[in-house]
Amino acid sequence: RHAHKSSCVTVARRSRTPTVCMAGRAGKWKAMELNDDIDEQRSKEMVNQKFQMGTNAPDVYQGDSRANLSKLADSGFYIAPAFLDKLTVHIAKNFVKLPKVKVPLILGIWGGKGQGKSFQTELAFAKLGINPITMSAGELESGNAGEPAKLVRQRYREAADIITKGQMCALFINDLDAGAGRMGGSTQYTVNNQMVNATLMNIADNPTNVQLPGVYQNDEIPRVPIVTTGNDFSTLYAPLIRDGRMEKFYWSPTREDRIGIACGIFQSDGVSRSDVETLVDTFPGQSIDFFGALRARVYDDKVREFISETGIENLGGRLVNSRQGKPQFSPPAMSIQILLNYGHMLTQEQDNVAQVQLSRAYLSGAELPGSDQAGLSKKEYRSASYTPPPASSAAPSYSSQSSEPSRYSSEPASYSPEPSRYSPEPSRYSPEPSRYSPEPSYTSEPASHDKDDAFYSW
Repeated sequence: RHAHKSSCVTVARRSRTPTVCMAGRAGKWKAMELNDDIDEQRSKEMVNQKFQMGTNAPDVYQGDSRANLSKLADSGFYIAPAFLDKLTVHIAKNFVKLPKVKVPLILGIWGGKGQGKSFQTELAFAKLGINPITMSAGELESGNAGEPAKLVRQRYREAADIITKGQMCALFINDLDAGAGRMGGSTQYTVNNQMVNATLMNIADNPTNVQLPGVYQNDEIPRVPIVTTGNDFSTLYAPLIRDGRMEKFYWSPTREDRIGIACGIFQSDGVSRSDVETLVDTFPGQSIDFFGALRARVYDDKVREFISETGIENLGGRLVNSRQGKPQFSPPAMSIQILLNYGHMLTQEQDNVAQVQLSRAYLSGAELPGSDQAGLSKKEYRSASYTPPPASSAAPSYSSQSSEPSRYSSEPASYSPEPSRYSPEPSRYSPEPSRYSPEPSYTSEPASHDKDDAFYSW
């Protein structure tokens, strides 16, 4: 060791330059590398394996934004043939190269509320073996300007990375019109709404060149089909929904579709197809989610029995962090009569919401508590509560006997106000042309008077 040290010093003296002996510092850096390995091992034990990239990482990286729809593949739920055909054709057209054909990148599925647009889309994705990158309408607005548009680009590139690894993927945006549309004059149109529309337009025009803000690299990425759902796409920016960028599909399930979807909802309850047809025909104007809410309503009796057995005082300890686990319920009997009874109860609640509009009474009528003018408008309430004075009532006198001195006492009599002008005569409540027309005395003054005379004359 002394010989090695002396050789290093000799070389340094000969060269007259500071020389570092790397062999002498190898042990120091080796200890730091060992500490790094320990820290890395500790971090691997604390982080879930699916979020780690390396030798032990899974084949497919699944973050929070990617939906796992593998459980829906063999669920037995009904998929409408027209819905599956439209989505499958759109996905396939975006992955193939058609000669001199511009394929719209975005598929907009819109329709009435509760018709199963999102669930049918997830079933179709599961049928195709696609776990899409999902976004919701709440992510399209932020307190920071530009964040939602940046997030759309990040999610799009995340889906492109999955396609690069050899798996099909898509970008699925739920309720696009609720996050980027304008719902009338009462909805504020922010800069984030404008930038989200502009970003989607830019991605639809250049689907293979989507860059993050501040990054200007002309690298080509795979084309990612975008599927969106909504209730009314007329609220979106018109250039975004044109035919070259978005392909529209109006989803209105037929009777066969409604029966098939309802059979999938009641498949584990032993409800026959004939009973499901009776339900669908009894409630023809209801949406698809009505039957899901109907099935959940049948379990109310089971839950009441559980509450009575457990006791209201012990309910919190039984439901939260209980050693017995979550309570299990046996399937209730779902006969057609029970389903019809609960269905009529749900429709009655819907009718109450539509008919008993308390906001109209509270805001428009503005009646006081205890008054019997409920439901009247402002005009009707005022006309009902106002009683005009009798015609024989004496008019108040503005003579010199009043407590305050007269403002016009020092002026000529021609400029004093007339009692009929300020007294509430019956003609005040029924306007006459003479009431609102200017009197000749106000307009007949010549323009050549001096300033004081003209002022008092006016």
